[in-house]
Amino acid sequence: MQQSVGTPTHLQQQKPSKMSLFSIMNNKIDPTRRATALKPDGTIDDNDRVEIGPTDVAFAEWATLGLTPPNLERMRKTRLDRIMQQLRQRDYAGVLCFDPLNIRYATDSSNMHVWIMHNPSRAVFVTADGYVVLWDFHRCSHLSTYLPLINEIRDGGAGFYYFVAGDEEEAIAKNFAGQIDELLRRFGGKNRRLAIDKIEIPGLRALDALGIEVCNGMQLMEHARAIKGVDEINAMRCSLATCETAVAKMRERLQPGIAETELWSVLHAENIARGGEWIETRILTSGPRTNPWMQEAGPRRIMPGDLVAFDTDMVGPYGMCADFSRTWYCGDGRPTDEQRRLHAIAYEHVMTNMAMLKPGVSFTELTERSHKLPAEFIDQRYGVMMHGIGLCDEYPAILYPEDFIPGAFDYMLEPGMTLCVEAYIGAFGGREGIKLEEQVLVTESGVENLTKCPFDAALMS
Repeated sequence: MQQSVGTPTHLQQQKPSKMSLFSIMNNKIDPTRRATALKPDGTIDDNDRVEIGPTDVAFAEWATLGLTPPNLERMRKTRLDRIMQQLRQRDYAGVLCFDPLNIRYATDSSNMHVWIMHNPSRAVFVTADGYVVLWDFHRCSHLSTYLPLINEIRDGGAGFYYFVAGDEEEAIAKNFAGQIDELLRRFGGKNRRLAIDKIEIPGLRALDALGIEVCNGMQLMEHARAIKGVDEINAMRCSLATCETAVAKMRERLQPGIAETELWSVLHAENIARGGEWIETRILTSGPRTNPWMQEAGPRRIMPGDLVAFDTDMVGPYGMCADFSRTWYCGDGRPTDEQRRLHAIAYEHVMTNMAMLKPGVSFTELTERSHKLPAEFIDQRYGVMMHGIGLCDEYPAILYPEDFIPGAFDYMLEPGMTLCVEAYIGAFGGREGIKLEEQVLVTESGVENLTKCPFDAALMS
């Protein structure tokens, strides 16, 4: 199936004084430019459209907050340009992606993301010159026909794992590899270097047999995704606002006797109602289940005086992840001195580490100069001090000194990177723990905290 290639409109950005480039409001699209009415993000205002997206409720809430949605046409073009830049920089003929989040980044095409994560049936091929071929799940080509940057949509053929291919895995993989070989010859000439993010074993063997040099596609895609353009930042602000609205409704529902899972379900419901997509984890715990961390929400009834800690891990509107953590005190009483002490240490840890962020600082320097955890909390430290964020948790991972891997992340902060700064404070054998996390943007001169959700006033006092 062939599709024509559209030419996205490039809107000029005016940079006002004393504002970060990433805080710029998008110029609005002239409604007279097309005969069809448009939504605030530039998509067609069609009640029966195939394309997913935010609801009217979300657009209204964002308008009240003074937020500007992304221009999706421009955001898609910017993302494709970044992939092309990475391909040329590495001298690869193209990149082949099976990871649904990389497919989303390259095309903005969405189809059963969570199911596809463990049933790899979709793929996208992008050349260094920006020719895009999408293999969708069988009989699903209609889901992406509105996307002008996709040049071809091929119906099926990218699924060669056992559930769909059975004992014919190798034959189906060989057919798919033949298609890739033809595309490489057509667009890459003598360049046989192909980046792949992840692939089933039969597919890898079939490509090897054709003499295709398989390179690290996950590294390429993570580095492409690391720098966010103005539209991605606007999309992230909108997703965070939706998450904060949902969290506020969780707070309203928090009362003694409510089950952890019942409270956690509020985040899901409010996210989906606004056009959000899914929750990556289910980490909300209370009382003694806050220590050690990483326990999942269960049927426990929350009691008066309990701490309630959670990590949103919310993939909201536009597929952008809103990832922050809070710990609340349940009830009308006064938190104990120990609860407030733990919270104060977690808060200091996050704020001190966040203050180090600015362009040019190396990831190694962040590890070496970070706020030092008191000895009693080292054994149960969180997995990372900071991590990149975009469509999900992304490159880089900034590790604690105890977990540092020399040479693993030998890079520096750049403007446009978005990070989450984290802390878990809970002693080994202690009754409770505190989880805090902020989502931030590295600007030209420092850092902007994108998270507006308040901390618990009782624990902060």
